[in-house]
Amino acid sequence: MADDRASKGPMKSADKVSSLEKRSRPKQATAPSAPRSPDLVRFFVPLLVALATVVAFLPVLLNDFVNWDDYEILLKNPHYRTLGWEGLRWMFTTFYWGHYQPLTWVTFYLDYVAWGMEPWGYHLTNLLLHAANSVLFYFIAVRLLSLGLPNVASPRDVTLPVAAGFASLVFAVHPLRVESVAWATERRDVLSGLFLFWTLLCYLRASAASSAGRTRIGWLSATMLVFTLSLLSKASGIVLPFVFLVLDAYPLRRLGGQVGWIGREARRVWWEKVPFFLLAIVFGIVALFAQREAEALKPLEAYPISHRLAQGFFGIAFYAWKTVMPLGLSPLYQIPLEFNPWDWPFLLSGVIVLAVSMILLVASRRWPAGLAIWIYYLVVLSPVLGTAQSGVQFVADRYSYLSCLGWAILAGAGLYYALRVWVGGRMNLGTFAVTAGLAVVTVVGLAVMTWKQVQVWHDPERLWRRVLSVDPKSSVAHNNLGNALLREGKVDEAIPYYRHAVELDPTYAAAHHNLAYALASNGKLEEAIQRYRQALHLGLPHAEAYHNLGNALFKEGKVDEAIQYYRQALEIKPAFVDAHDSLGLVLASQGKFPEAVKHLRRSVELMPGRAEAYLHLGTALARTGDIEEAIVHLQRAVEIQPDFPEAHLRLGVVMAAQGRLDKAVDQFRLALRIKPEFAEAHESLGRALAELGKRDEAIGHYQEALRIMRSRSEARSGR
Repeated sequence: MADDRASKGPMKSADKVSSLEKRSRPKQATAPSAPRSPDLVRFFVPLLVALATVVAFLPVLLNDFVNWDDYEILLKNPHYRTLGWEGLRWMFTTFYWGHYQPLTWVTFYLDYVAWGMEPWGYHLTNLLLHAANSVLFYFIAVRLLSLGLPNVASPRDVTLPVAAGFASLVFAVHPLRVESVAWATERRDVLSGLFLFWTLLCYLRASAASSAGRTRIGWLSATMLVFTLSLLSKASGIVLPFVFLVLDAYPLRRLGGQVGWIGREARRVWWEKVPFFLLAIVFGIVALFAQREAEALKPLEAYPISHRLAQGFFGIAFYAWKTVMPLGLSPLYQIPLEFNPWDWPFLLSGVIVLAVSMILLVASRRWPAGLAIWIYYLVVLSPVLGTAQSGVQFVADRYSYLSCLGWAILAGAGLYYALRVWVGGRMNLGTFAVTAGLAVVTVVGLAVMTWKQVQVWHDPERLWRRVLSVDPKSSVAHNNLGNALLREGKVDEAIPYYRHAVELDPTYAAAHHNLAYALASNGKLEEAIQRYRQALHLGLPHAEAYHNLGNALFKEGKVDEAIQYYRQALEIKPAFVDAHDSLGLVLASQGKFPEAVKHLRRSVELMPGRAEAYLHLGTALARTGDIEEAIVHLQRAVEIQPDFPEAHLRLGVVMAAQGRLDKAVDQFRLALRIKPEFAEAHESLGRALAELGKRDEAIGHYQEALRIMRSRSEARSGR
């Protein structure tokens, strides 16, 4: 959909600016002669942009998933892994994790089909989408620069694709883009960006078409279609109708100036936006519902207007400053735990934002592009400036993905001006060489910084250590680093980070819960139970918290209380597999086999591929005397997981009870082949061999069982 006015032959009427634009644009002087751009250059520049983008982000292919939504969105979520009617219905109706993003879910499904759960495949898709966006933005830059700059002789002028290529590279390889590309979950940014860039290209073509006729209607229809696709990927595009109005004012000049704002021609421009605004309102409401369902929105009483205004002014200054000086970037900038909106950084940000706005407004007659870029920047940022605050982030690098496009266009315009001055003979070669060198150094420097920033997202531990290096007081980073260490089995290392998280923020319920889990894993059940109770007291709504507290109480011998918490977990989350399993086991330990079997059957139904669930159900059925069905389920357990020694042991015990001693011996031997130091298997095998008359071999296994149990006892006593 790019502007192809450099095609062979004279321009067709559909590619000319409208008669209205001709009347409204000031007459421009003839440009100095400049090198002509053959078709090869027009295609070489975007190809170079795409290649440079891929190279800058290449380390992303070595990155893993991270414990910053990736686990919940991708690893623990089976719903997106099927594209049948049920899968599609889920994708197009779910508000899972606070977002409505059906097309993003479809791309995750395609990733799953292509790569399984290999992280590099998901990162590759993100990277290719971003590279495609960089090319689309190149064509947008060509069109906008040709409309906005004075003395543009023709899109065939070689300086135009070079300037547009520079603008595209500044956007594409800037380290602020890393979060949107390197974070697998943030697929929605690059996917919605793809359709939004496409939408802008279609709109620019529609605005260049004749004011009447099928060509214009066709391009407007295409604009509406791809706009819808962008909203189905992520709701960030709801501000795009306002962006159209900014473009209409400048550089398209379809509003304001000689046309005015409410005249006949202006009204036509306003009316064509109505469908876009209606669609944006619908998706905006859907996005709010999604956030509310996830309980992500902060209520006004918890986050007052003064805080939101301070956050807004700071955010506006932050993204502009980080575009110029992208140092100290972090995957998370947490809302300060002690937030005073009257602190100097927020006041200074407000003064700067208001001053810049006034200066650009006063200068708008001489430099309308500056005001247009500034208004575009504010419009695109507006949904993420804290007005409807969700999450713990104060600002976020990913929010710059679309909002900072104007700064890249401005950089391209600067290079274009330098090129034209040099071509016109008004700049000596040395000065031009310095200017061109600065442009090259800028792109290379940004790409190198991006290469390094991508590696911050390599794994969860590296990610959260980076956050703490930027903000040592981030309670979320301490908690999540603890989670990363706990997942690696480093319980003793994780506990201090959890403790620091709750010291920084005593109301952080999830950190109390995670600290409790780590303490319970270390056998410190009494403190773990206290922490679990604290997390629930703070309002942690997770069924997992009730379940884990039940587990700790059960280990402490408080069985009846444990059962109460298991039941509460199932009230919150009826399809909670682990809670059904745990409750079934505890009820079985109390001899309540009918109810135990009911919960264990439900566990198997909910997760039929889980060998442990079949083991528990088979064991309970055997205790009820239903040996035949017990064997069926135990056999299913070893089919699913052949290296499961406990399942082989239990199957052997049930077979021995049935009198099938030879078969039982085979299962006991399999268990010991997998786990040689398995005292229970040695004992059961010895008993079976004794019944078969193989007394000498039986004695050997009895002795081995005694040796292992004695070693265990000595280890527990600390000898």
